[in-house]
Amino acid sequence: MASSTVFDSFLFRDMFGTPAMREVFNDESFVDAVVRTEVALAAAQARVGVIPREATEKIAASCDSALLDHERLRVDTENVGYPVLPIVTQLAGQCGDAGGFLHWGATTQDVMDTALMLQCANALSLVETQLGRLRACLRDLAEANIETITAGRTHLQHALPITFGYRVAVWLSALDRHAERLAAVRERDLMVQFGGAAGTLASLGSQGLRVRAELAAELGLRDPEITWHVARDGLVEIVGLLAAIGGSVGKIGTDVALLCSTEFGELAEPFTPGRGASSTMPQKRNPISSELVVAAAKLLRDKASAMLDAMVQDFERATGPWHVEWAVIPEAFLLLSSSLTQATRLIAGLRVNEDRMRANLGLTGGLIMAESVMMALAPTLGRQQAHELVYAACGRVIDTGSDLATELRRHPVVVESLGAQRVDQLCDPATYLGSAQAMTRSVVDGWSCSSASP
Repeated sequence: MASSTVFDSFLFRDMFGTPAMREVFNDESFVDAVVRTEVALAAAQARVGVIPREATEKIAASCDSALLDHERLRVDTENVGYPVLPIVTQLAGQCGDAGGFLHWGATTQDVMDTALMLQCANALSLVETQLGRLRACLRDLAEANIETITAGRTHLQHALPITFGYRVAVWLSALDRHAERLAAVRERDLMVQFGGAAGTLASLGSQGLRVRAELAAELGLRDPEITWHVARDGLVEIVGLLAAIGGSVGKIGTDVALLCSTEFGELAEPFTPGRGASSTMPQKRNPISSELVVAAAKLLRDKASAMLDAMVQDFERATGPWHVEWAVIPEAFLLLSSSLTQATRLIAGLRVNEDRMRANLGLTGGLIMAESVMMALAPTLGRQQAHELVYAACGRVIDTGSDLATELRRHPVVVESLGAQRVDQLCDPATYLGSAQAMTRSVVDGWSCSSASP
């Protein structure tokens, strides 16, 4: 069958997903999860005494997803509108008389939601591992550059000197917090679904909640307080977190892409022959990994938006919004898995040009140190007068092409207040890093090896 999207294209699929994540969400894995859910439900009901143990044993021994007729499933699913009834019909045929106890008291959404939760559990484990690898690479990069001075930029203009390690530690700190969120999401949102036709478990009488608890234990999912057929906050939180992680990684990609530009030249993506090449300009080495993580961030934003839209559901069973999730959730996981892979490749081999960083610091003739001088003058002159004096000196630097230290030494009030030698010290970027290095060290040392190890 010909592919038609970037997610299944043989050209693009590993740029917008990964083989491991596709394996989690392919048709075979979904059908396996449905079969696992049906078998687990029978086992749970046998333990409670709802169905005969002999039937459960026959169901467990007979249900085999490998024996299902896929073409028949495809045709029947399109006709029914859902895949569970066609799957259960074939499984019941595999089980003989015991097939009459299959899917006992369940509804289609129970099985599909629970199967999806099993898929999400596996997918979140992959995300956790990938996120840990990226965090480890960022930690190493921050630690290696804790003293590498570079220009801090606000509104794309030189602001104050920082260290490159500080910039990387800011990236890392967001991902550390995402790792904490990920652990909370796995504990809170991976819930079994079992409510029956309208969510009340009426068909099981007084045994419904016991069956649900047993089913949750059987599958390693949380037993919720109440049926969540139309309360989709858990899945919305999962996809929202994927989008937030993707956004944080997209910020890294944006910074790196900008710093790879010819005019900056402070960073370069790891290079292999042909990587980022142009069909017409032989000199090009485009920042492909950065571009892909930025694209993933933008696409993930739309996935989160679609999930929020799909939260608005009618009464006890939705008329349409549920179907949105079928498309959105696998694609969101695929996009983030690709983003994390590309970002890890990028950071692990990132080339840092310290010479270019130092050269760029001097592009404005020392104007990046204006606040340093102003704050040194403020105790004597008052902050406002100090600001006006330094502002005027900066204007002369811009107009004449001189440098800030020279202009300041020409001002008698500055020399009288600070002395010429002190002016030179105040115009040295290495003397005005504030707590950048201490904060970087805090992030690096606060990194949890257990939560970030692959």
